[in-house]
Amino acid sequence: MGGEGILHYGAVRMRVVGSGSLQMKFQSLDETTEYSILALTMTATTDREPTRLANFKSQRASLELKTTEINEIFKIQKIIVFARAMFSSYPG
Repeated sequence: MGGEGILHYGAVRMRVVGSGSLQMKFQSLDETTEYSILALTMTATTDREPTRLANFKSQRASLELKTTEINEIFKIQKIIVFARAMFSSYPG
Protein backbone atom coordinates (compact mmCIF):
# COMPACT_ATOMS: atom_id res chain seq x y z
CA MET A 1 0.00 0.00 0.00
CA GLY A 2 2.86 2.38 0.54
CA GLY A 3 1.08 4.45 3.20
CA GLU A 4 -1.64 5.67 0.82
CA GLY A 5 -4.36 3.23 1.85
CA ILE A 6 -6.96 3.54 4.59
CA LEU A 7 -6.33 1.46 7.71
CA HIS A 8 -8.73 0.38 10.43
CA TYR A 9 -7.07 0.60 13.85
CA GLY A 10 -8.99 -1.92 15.94
CA ALA A 11 -7.15 -2.32 19.25
CA VAL A 12 -4.11 -1.45 21.34
CA ARG A 13 -2.36 -3.91 23.66
CA MET A 14 0.50 -2.86 25.89
CA ARG A 15 2.73 -3.95 28.72
CA VAL A 16 2.67 -0.99 31.10
CA VAL A 17 3.33 -0.54 34.80
CA GLY A 18 2.84 2.59 36.87
CA SER A 19 0.35 4.38 39.03
CA GLY A 20 -2.70 6.32 38.00
CA SER A 21 -4.81 6.34 34.86
CA LEU A 22 -3.28 6.21 31.38
CA GLN A 23 -5.31 8.26 28.87
CA MET A 24 -5.04 7.13 25.23
CA LYS A 25 -6.25 8.40 21.87
CA PHE A 26 -5.60 7.93 18.18
CA GLN A 27 -5.06 11.03 16.04
CA SER A 28 -5.03 11.35 12.26
CA LEU A 29 -2.53 13.29 10.17
CA ASP A 30 -2.33 16.89 11.38
CA GLU A 31 -4.72 15.90 14.20
CA THR A 32 -7.81 16.58 12.07
CA THR A 33 -9.73 13.69 13.64
CA GLU A 34 -9.25 11.80 16.89
CA TYR A 35 -10.65 8.82 18.77
CA SER A 36 -10.42 8.49 22.55
CA ILE A 37 -9.73 5.00 23.89
CA LEU A 38 -10.96 3.74 27.26
CA ALA A 39 -8.46 4.78 29.95
CA LEU A 40 -6.20 2.14 31.49
CA THR A 41 -5.83 1.97 35.28
CA MET A 42 -2.19 1.08 35.92
CA THR A 43 -0.68 -1.07 38.69
CA ALA A 44 2.84 -1.36 40.07
CA THR A 45 3.14 -4.97 38.88
CA THR A 46 1.06 -7.03 36.52
CA ASP A 47 1.17 -10.40 34.80
CA ARG A 48 -1.02 -9.43 31.86
CA GLU A 49 -1.09 -7.14 28.86
CA PRO A 50 -4.48 -5.42 28.73
CA THR A 51 -6.14 -4.74 25.39
CA ARG A 52 -8.23 -1.67 24.65
CA LEU A 53 -10.57 -1.75 21.67
CA ALA A 54 -10.67 1.07 19.14
CA ASN A 55 -12.58 1.92 15.98
CA PHE A 56 -10.48 4.44 14.09
CA LYS A 57 -10.06 4.68 10.32
CA SER A 58 -7.32 6.82 8.82
CA GLN A 59 -4.48 6.83 6.31
CA ARG A 60 -1.97 7.20 9.12
CA ALA A 61 -2.36 7.64 12.85
CA SER A 62 -0.44 8.51 15.97
CA LEU A 63 -1.18 7.13 19.41
CA GLU A 64 -1.10 9.67 22.25
CA LEU A 65 -0.52 8.37 25.80
CA LYS A 66 -0.66 10.66 28.82
CA THR A 67 -1.53 11.03 32.46
CA THR A 68 -3.45 13.97 33.85
CA GLU A 69 -2.45 14.10 37.52
CA ILE A 70 0.89 15.41 38.77
CA ASN A 71 1.90 12.26 40.69
CA GLU A 72 1.05 9.66 38.03
CA ILE A 73 3.88 7.77 36.33
CA PHE A 74 4.15 5.03 33.74
CA LYS A 75 6.72 2.83 32.04
CA ILE A 76 5.79 1.13 28.79
CA GLN A 77 7.69 -1.97 27.79
CA LYS A 78 5.69 -3.00 24.72
CA ILE A 79 2.94 -1.58 22.50
CA ILE A 80 1.03 -3.57 19.90
CA VAL A 81 -1.37 -1.74 17.58
CA PHE A 82 -3.82 -3.95 15.71
CA ALA A 83 -4.59 -2.51 12.26
CA ARG A 84 -5.73 -3.89 8.94
CA ALA A 85 -6.07 -2.49 5.45
CA MET A 86 -9.55 -1.35 4.43
CA PHE A 87 -9.10 0.51 1.13
CA SER A 88 -6.12 0.88 -1.19
CA SER A 89 -6.84 4.58 -1.79
CA TYR A 90 -9.32 7.31 -0.96
CA PRO A 91 -12.62 7.06 -2.84
CA GLY A 92 -12.84 9.42 -5.82
